[in-house]
Amino acid sequence: MPLYEHVFLARQDISQTQVDALTKEMSEVITEGGGKIGKTEYWGVKPLAYKIKKNRKAHFSLMNIDAPPAAVAEMERRMRLSQDVIRFLTVRVEQHETEPSIQMRKSDRDERGDRDRDRGGPRGDRGGFRGGGGGGFRGGGGGFRGDRDRGGGGGPRRDRDGGDGDRFPRRGPPPRERESETPQPQTEETS
Repeated sequence: MPLYEHVFLARQDISQTQVDALTKEMSEVITEGGGKIGKTEYWGVKPLAYKIKKNRKAHFSLMNIDAPPAAVAEMERRMRLSQDVIRFLTVRVEQHETEPSIQMRKSDRDERGDRDRDRGGPRGDRGGFRGGGGGGFRGGGGGFRGDRDRGGGGGPRRDRDGGDGDRFPRRGPPPRERESETPQPQTEETS
């Protein structure tokens, strides 16, 4: 049987127990159709990039499905009819991941990141924008403009006498045209 990953978004104003009941209901639809559910993950309430049916947040849930296409089509039909489901996506995959999904690993990483930040963490040796190991806007090794040939400093290179040197030739205002150089329109004289 084909393998699917199915993610659905439920309205923000329902509870987590209602989302679990919805997941269980859809799992029963799959088992009735001759398939089985590998794993389910509840990812929590997350903000949406844009409003969907007047919701700014949604409950996210993942289901790994091993079922015939007819069972998946029936589950999707019921999700379209449900008032609590605002979006869903079913993707056919070659194999299911055995480890937790990227969303679940992200929450673990966030927890570890808080501990790392408290003790200096893996990025504690970087200075950021205001000094430290460089990487600021001007000077200090990294930067945006002045780091090409000469490392830091920002701005154009100057000679000792204050001129721009040969790198940036001075340009004055455009030369004015003299009356003698401009061609005058020829007029025919009739007498």
